[in-house]
Amino acid sequence: MTGSEATPSFRLAYVPGVTPTKWVRIWNERLPDVPLALVAVPAAEAPDLLLGGGADAGFVRLPVDRTDLSAIPLYTEATVVVISKDHVVAAVDEVSVEDLADEIVLHPLDDTLGWDSLPGLPAIERPATTADAIELVAAGVGVLAVPQSLARLHHRKDLTYRPLLGAPESRIALSWPEDRTTDLVEDFIGIVRGRTVNSTRGRGAPPAAQPKRKAPETGGARRKPAAGAAAGKGARSGSGGAKGARGGAKGARGGAKGAAGAKRGKPRRRP
Repeated sequence: MTGSEATPSFRLAYVPGVTPTKWVRIWNERLPDVPLALVAVPAAEAPDLLLGGGADAGFVRLPVDRTDLSAIPLYTEATVVVISKDHVVAAVDEVSVEDLADEIVLHPLDDTLGWDSLPGLPAIERPATTADAIELVAAGVGVLAVPQSLARLHHRKDLTYRPLLGAPESRIALSWPEDRTTDLVEDFIGIVRGRTVNSTRGRGAPPAAQPKRKAPETGGARRKPAAGAAAGKGARSGSGGAKGARGGAKGARGGAKGAAGAKRGKPRRRP
């Protein structure tokens, strides 16, 4: 991997609908000396931006070509249908794609859902962007199916949205060029995956505390006997001592008896 000295700052791309605020905050807390620059990019242009070196890593919408890009899927978004607040669909909690059979369903050129077959009736022409399609929905021209984050991004007071069942879903991933997996990229992967600052992985983690080493034994120090051996030896020594004590007591009694006999004996007469 390339060392951090080759990348004094970190450039993070993100597509519309992604809010990288939380990860940026953690980055600034852990690596305050490495500035992080955000690069907003349309979803369709994100892979080329990464491959061209315009960013070190980025939040993209899958699929991406895994030949040159690495990707870690993060989450899947719910799909919703954006409608005007006075639309009949606004009266229900959720709708299915079959419920849109009689509706004009707008299909912008920057669509991120990848429909196999778009439901409803086609519009005369496709809007250039999702923002343009939102304007048409507000004008009463049709409805629009998008990931929920895009519905929130383009929120308007005169519009609302409902969950759309049976529709494709969009997945968000962290992606970067495979041949440029730098130390800083590894650091950001760790942040996104929720690794703590003390994790053993990631360049920014502090070194783990080394276990304290016991002081080496000196050459003249005698080893202590094992507990079992010491106990056995002590027990044998104790029994020998007791035996000696009993012998000593017996000798003492013999000595006393001899002394008493000497006193009771009659003195011998002189011839």
